Formats: sequence, structure tokens, C-alpha cells
Amino acid sequence: MPQWKLLKPIKKHYKLTKKLSIGIIGTRGIPNEYGGYEAAVQELAPRLVAKGHKVVVYCSSLQTYKDSIWNGVKLIYQYDPENRIGSVGQFIYDLKCNIASHRQNHDVIFHMGYTSDSVWHWLWDSKARHTTNMDGLEWKRSKYSQRVQKFLKKAEKWAAVKSNLLIADSIGILKYVRQNFSTAVMHIAYGVEIPKVFNETHLSGYDISANKYDLLIARMVPENNIEMAIEAKNKSNIDFPLVIFGNENSYGNKLKEKYKGNARIKFCNANYDKELLDSLRHFSRYYIHGHSVGGTNPSLLEAMAAQSRVLAHNNVFNKGVLQQGGSYFNTADQLVGLLNQDNPYTISLEQIAGNLKLLKEEYNWEIITNKYEEAAYHI
Repeated sequence: MPQWKLLKPIKKHYKLTKKLSIGIIGTRGIPNEYGGYEAAVQELAPRLVAKGHKVVVYCSSLQTYKDSIWNGVKLIYQYDPENRIGSVGQFIYDLKCNIASHRQNHDVIFHMGYTSDSVWHWLWDSKARHTTNMDGLEWKRSKYSQRVQKFLKKAEKWAAVKSNLLIADSIGILKYVRQNFSTAVMHIAYGVEIPKVFNETHLSGYDISANKYDLLIARMVPENNIEMAIEAKNKSNIDFPLVIFGNENSYGNKLKEKYKGNARIKFCNANYDKELLDSLRHFSRYYIHGHSVGGTNPSLLEAMAAQSRVLAHNNVFNKGVLQQGGSYFNTADQLVGLLNQDNPYTISLEQIAGNLKLLKEEYNWEIITNKYEEAAYHI
């Protein structure tokens, strides 16, 4: 088993006097027009600028925002052909970003994920330190063929071996990285903003009423256990609909066709209006989080922040975040049992209050920015 390297202590005078040039590669860019890492970088980059650092975010040419500065962050656009040639275009885009980074004299480069980036590790700027967020075991995702999964396993190793520091955004990923690689690693969670207001009028657009629907928001992929949730809803004694928000893809279309005409299942197109989604989460009877692969999933944090009563798939990633703040299921039948408890206090008010306290103490963007700054100074 590899020996985990302890982080060297940061010299305080060095941290206080030297401001850094920080590059961020691996997102489509900011302001966020997609989600995930883009949403994280949108929060992190301006905060790092406010601390006095020069921050460059490399952005896709497909971004609709075209200015060179956003909230003090320098934006450098690179050619991205993903709209013409599909996901292969991500490799070309990441290649362009890594080549462009050589001209910026970065002290450190944050790589947000590795799927199409670490293949270019031999082109990474040798003058900079490289820190990679290890994402969530991408090679386990069932949407990928065995050939792609095998490649992603290699890409994970390239990122781990070629980086100076790794970031794990969940305890599950932290344990995995420690067990498999000897590169130094830090645990830095994802962050979330706690909504101040919820607007019940948003529900009318979907013909639903407060506490009379269950909600699931996820990418339409098998590992998010969407069909398990549908089966559980159909077996339950509760007639309230299960409202599902998800992106358009072949898997999602198959589910829509299979359950077409089922009054208990209501499919809705993906929506990225945060205020609307926060309100839908807040007024739901239960929020079902079926994700089984990945690190700290943003949608789970957002459900907790919206004071949802969360029913989560029982795995190390979800339990590392939600802890005692919800209920867990492994099978459709177990989920049926939870759904049949038509009692708004099955998840207690104390659990919801505990979730908010946890988010404020551990998933606060200011705290997370401080940890990323510490990672930037790692030598």
C-alpha cells in the first residue's frame, strides 16, 4: 500500500508576503453556464482575487460570455470544437488550455478533474506546481464503455502521479486516493450557499402543491438510480407524483417512453434557475438523492441547504456528506418503506437544523477558499 505523504507546513511569512499567479484548467469557464466545477470556480476564483492573487480561468470558446475579465478574474478563451465533434472536442480544448498556460508564468495550476486533461500531462507547464481535484471515480460510471473506463483509469493514474498535490472533495475519495497513490492529498469539500428565501409560486408552473410531491434532480444516467426511484414510487401507497428534473439523453428518453402516461411520474426538462430549484426542493415532501458514484455531489448539498427531507442512496459518498441528516436506502423496496411514511417529520426538524449547521461549518465557500489558498501554497 502506498505511503501517504503528509503536507509540509506552510511558512507563515511566505504566505503573508507572496501573492500567487493561479491558473484554473478543466472547466468550460465562468460565469457558470453548466454546473459542477464551473459553479465551484465561479465561487472560488473571485474570492482568491480578493485575497490579492492573480487568477486566470481558461474558458471554452463556446461560452456566451466573451469579456476578458469577470469579477476581477482574467478569462482566457481557447478553441473548443465539442459542439461539432462531440466529447472528443474536450481533449482538443484541454490541449489548447495547457499550451496557453505556458505563457502566463503561473505559480500553480488547479486542474479541475482529469478526464480529458491528464492525457496532456507531458505538456503541463514544468515551471508551475500542479494540483488536481480527483473528482469522483469517473471510471466507475456505467455510461462509459469498458474501453473508456479503462482509459479513465489510466487518466486517473496520470493525474495522481504527475500532480504535486491532489484534492479529494469527499472522505470516500480521500480514502481511495490514500490507498492507491503516494502523492500528497488534501480534503477540500465542495461549497454551497444557503438560500434565504423560498418562493412557493414557482410550484404553479409545474402544477404541483407544497408537500404533495417528491423530487429528484439528477443527470439521466443509470448510476443515479432514477429507475429505482420510479419503481419505488409506483410500489408505494402514496399517490403524490415523483417530479424528475434531468438532462436530455438516450437513457432519459428511454425512461420517459417506458413510463409515459404514468400519472405518478412527472418528467421535466433540466433547469438551472437556482432560485426556482431551491424552492422546488424546499417545498417537496421528500428529496430523493440516488447518486451512487462520485465525491461531494453539489445537488445533495443544495438539497440540504434548501432544508429538504433527504432520502439518499446508501453509499460512502452520500453518507460522508449527509451523515445523520437524512434516511438511506439500498433497494427500491427500502425506498418504498421510506416513501410510505407520509409524515413530514420522518426526517426531523433537528436533522434539518443539523444539516444547516454542518453546511455553515464545513461547506462554506469562505472556508473552502482558504483551503484552496493553502493548497496553492503547497510545495
